[in-house]
Amino acid sequence: MRRKRSVKRIINPDPKYDNVLVAKFINHLMKGGKKSVAQNILYKSFDIIKKTIKDKEPLDIFDEAIKNTSPFVEVKSRRIGGAHYQVPREVKGERKVTLAMRWIINASRGKKGKSMSQRLAEELLEAYKNEGIAIRKKQDMHRIAEANKAFAHFSW
Repeated sequence: MRRKRSVKRIINPDPKYDNVLVAKFINHLMKGGKKSVAQNILYKSFDIIKKTIKDKEPLDIFDEAIKNTSPFVEVKSRRIGGAHYQVPREVKGERKVTLAMRWIINASRGKKGKSMSQRLAEELLEAYKNEGIAIRKKQDMHRIAEANKAFAHFSW
């Protein structure tokens, strides 16, 4: 265990949209320290979204997609008396956003055939419409938490 609580780093907003959430998404999207590649992928997918839905800003669609994908409850494994239980817990604010970003990125990486910016744009649009792989992941997590509601009293 830590001796002290870890210090939360302040993330600077991204240069183009001046948004911290976009900067965090770029950091999650980044592989091998290649931030400029991740920025280009996200900005190109925003351009694709702009062409697809002309009457709304891509940043608004992005925010709505993250909000739609954010889970409310999750399950944590807990060992009690030799048995493992999936204990449902409420997801705290920052973790909601992190999980949503991770699911959207993994869902778009799982698709094959198109460029990453196209796949990411598709997944963001699907999440905006409350469908797609990332939304299914959220629903699965909620379903598991609902099934294990009886073990909620084991929460710590």
